[in-house]
Amino acid sequence: MEERKPLENKNFIDAFIEEDLAEGGQFEGKTVHTRFPPEPNGYLHIGHCKALCIDFGTAEKFGGLTNLRFDDTNPAKEDTEFVEAIQEDIHWLGFDWGDRLFYGSDYFEKDYEYAVELIKKGLAYVCELTPEQFKEYRGDIGKPAVSPYRDRSVEENLDLFERMKNGEFPEGSRTLRAKIDLASGNFNMRDPVIYRIRYINHHRQGTKWCIFPMYDFAHPIQDALEGITHSLCSLEYEAHRPLYDWVVSNVSIPYHKPRQIEFARLGIDHTVMSKRKLRQLVETGRVSGWDDPRMPTLCGLRRRGYTSAAIRDFCERIGVAKVTSTIEYGFLEHCLREDLNETAARTMAVLHPVKLVITNYPEGQSESFEVENNPVHPEQGSHTITFSRESWIEADDFMEVPVPKYKRLTPNGPECRLKGAYLIQCTGCKKDENGSVVEVYATYDPASKGGDPADGRKVKGATIHWVDANNCLDAEVRLYNNLFADAQPDGPDKDFLECMNPDSLEVLQGCKVEAAMAEEAKKYDGLGSARTAQTAPCYQFMRVGYFCMDNRDCSAEHLVFNRSVLLKDSFKPAN
Repeated sequence: MEERKPLENKNFIDAFIEEDLAEGGQFEGKTVHTRFPPEPNGYLHIGHCKALCIDFGTAEKFGGLTNLRFDDTNPAKEDTEFVEAIQEDIHWLGFDWGDRLFYGSDYFEKDYEYAVELIKKGLAYVCELTPEQFKEYRGDIGKPAVSPYRDRSVEENLDLFERMKNGEFPEGSRTLRAKIDLASGNFNMRDPVIYRIRYINHHRQGTKWCIFPMYDFAHPIQDALEGITHSLCSLEYEAHRPLYDWVVSNVSIPYHKPRQIEFARLGIDHTVMSKRKLRQLVETGRVSGWDDPRMPTLCGLRRRGYTSAAIRDFCERIGVAKVTSTIEYGFLEHCLREDLNETAARTMAVLHPVKLVITNYPEGQSESFEVENNPVHPEQGSHTITFSRESWIEADDFMEVPVPKYKRLTPNGPECRLKGAYLIQCTGCKKDENGSVVEVYATYDPASKGGDPADGRKVKGATIHWVDANNCLDAEVRLYNNLFADAQPDGPDKDFLECMNPDSLEVLQGCKVEAAMAEEAKKYDGLGSARTAQTAPCYQFMRVGYFCMDNRDCSAEHLVFNRSVLLKDSFKPAN
């Protein structure tokens, strides 16, 4: 076998695979073949992304293949909407399964045949115990389980199982159990259910079947039939591995036995990863949908402005572990901030506008300035903005009675720079009947064009951003924060709904953005929900944060921006 080069960033999964591929290993000379088996009962979230990166990424490292197989053996909540969305998400992340798309339901005939085979071998029987009754018969640690139906004859079990398939029994009245070990210390091996009766419409099979295989029975069969070498799954399946091995060892598939390897699931603070709980948030209207930008779903993160590169970088940097841990949400934001610092175009926007009037600037006059698109990449050039007598500035860039060390606009205070334009000095303000500042007055130095004084004097004030009041657009800006105020909303003895953050969304109307944003929005106008498979343009609003056009609601007539992440990085990596 050709010597393989050492892998970069090798983890314990890679080490196991190298062991299997080495001379004398169980997969010597074979192609590494993994699979990603999502259940189509919801949208993928950031936790699935870790599994995606492991399944597809591991195969890529070894020059192997990855199958996409929808685990649609439990039809209660499954839908083609989720099938399509999952495929969009995987492609958006940059992975592809080629022509290797499968459905668990495609194997129902084979699953049934192998179940019949187990019955004929005396390794499965039809049980009439309800789930509640079986708990009574299941025994305890050191106490074997019992079953009054375990010793039925092969002929009786074959007849009953066929009648189950033919729909002769009520739902829940019969199950097919594997006959393994009623005294096993691993309760998954105490005659587990491998088939149950469900009268329900299947999204692909319709009503053809009224019995459905359990995951622990169907999954190893599907892996073996597809030639999967390494079945990579999350840590909760570690206790199920003996059952996985038992199934593939006792059915007559012409296979090489797949190897199951488990890794720790991804946990992030201030969020929940349970699809059941995420579905509850959607169905009770606590969020606007699966793609609500506060949700940990990939479509929600995408709508918030997260890039596929940032998410893949996050998954790569947290690594692969055997021990479950919780990652700070701030680290996910850190990865996004690093990516957007490189890629996001710069623009100026004012979220809490107050009018700035340059009293000594000629009325009716206007001029243009150039502002860099991205200082990290000077080769990306600049864009043109206009300047006139009146501009919009942030309300907190003016303070009538300044606090100590305040270096922005204040009457008779220090000179400040208007970004890319002129030096100005505040002279006063105008208030409305409620005492709120509505206009700030200042004078400018005509010899400081571009922001630098001609005489070289030192400017003590800050540089502030602005938007030309005579050449700008109104915009709606949505400021998103963590959906949960509690860092561990999934913690024991907690109702996750009571942990929700009442301040997770603030909507600002009447914000001011550069006029060029209308042309940018036209590229995405009218596309509606079809845009969920792409991230809308992201920008750095100078001094404010990173924002993206909302990929559902933004149009040239109604600009809507979502805050992706603040400029300030609160994440502090461990020393």
